[in-house]
Amino acid sequence: MLYQILTHTPIYVWAILAFLIYRGVLASREREMSVGRMLVIPFLMLVLSMQAIATQFGVASVAMLAWAIGAAVAALLSRVSGAGRASAGVVPGTLRIRGSWTPLVLMLMTFGVKYALAVALAIQPGLAGKALFAAATCGLLGLCNGCFLGRLAGDLTAVRHPRVFAPATMP
Repeated sequence: MLYQILTHTPIYVWAILAFLIYRGVLASREREMSVGRMLVIPFLMLVLSMQAIATQFGVASVAMLAWAIGAAVAALLSRVSGAGRASAGVVPGTLRIRGSWTPLVLMLMTFGVKYALAVALAIQPGLAGKALFAAATCGLLGLCNGCFLGRLAGDLTAVRHPRVFAPATMP
């Protein structure tokens, strides 16, 4: 069955996965980014999630409510816990972002939930009508999106209130 699932997955899905892994590995390194570039991955993850919810469950459903609750909780927690990740960049309008593996994990989680959702519904289309399935799946997508949005909000705050990281001291 796994072979059937993998071979029936369109090529573009694997291309998206490769792109997400590439961007996740880049995010593990400290880098300087413009605000526009910072928006790409959170926006892409948001579009992927919204497309899955709208296509599979509809936008006026318990699924969207579960997504919104998950996103709000995760955004607030990420915003609070993500302080100190960004500082003013050398070039005006840019930020120096500390490297982290968190974006890769969040991207792979979003991709994995969306992929598992598509597979589950291909195998058992009736799951789309189950409120608990919709709420659980979309709540997970909301948590991932909320983490991205909370981190982005913290980073954008650093643009408005720039600071410089203190140099590391030797013990």
